[in-house]
Amino acid sequence: MRHGNKNNHLGRTTSHRKAMLANMASSLILHKRITTTLAKAKVLRGYVEPLLTKSKNDTTHSRRTVFSYLQDKDATSIVFREIAEKIANRPGGYTRIIKLENRLGDNAEMAIIELVDYNTVYGADAAAPAKKSARRRGGSGAKAKAAAPVAAEEAVVVEDVKEEPAAEAPAPSENEENAEKGE
Repeated sequence: MRHGNKNNHLGRTTSHRKAMLANMASSLILHKRITTTLAKAKVLRGYVEPLLTKSKNDTTHSRRTVFSYLQDKDATSIVFREIAEKIANRPGGYTRIIKLENRLGDNAEMAIIELVDYNTVYGADAAAPAKKSARRRGGSGAKAKAAAPVAAEEAVVVEDVKEEPAAEAPAPSENEENAEKGE
């Protein structure tokens, strides 16, 4: 019976699982995003996030602890040099799991796991849409009057643009002239 044993062993021995998670964690740190199965991504999140929390405190002990989990000097140095700066103010939740379509070969659930602060799709620019002003009846007319001249000036600028004539076709080369004559 497995009462209270909530960790997913992924059908592997302990040594294989530790080696696999260390490799996946270092790949995630180096590439900032990896594609894997959903089950592995969920286990990897529980493996990587405590390491990233530990990287906020840059001491010799924390560096050695993170290295013992990752077994990769490059990944360890990147965690403490680059990633720790970006996640300094974040109180957890350093990774994001995005589900994908099932894998064709065995229909396994696939997912992308990525570091949240390194995502280019969900950037800070896209997250903060332009704030719409509330329209109220009988509101201040000063804003509407101030905006009207600006729109008129923009229209004038658009009208001043002259259309360029289309470029003429280039003169035919000697080979083309000879082909037309039948030579």
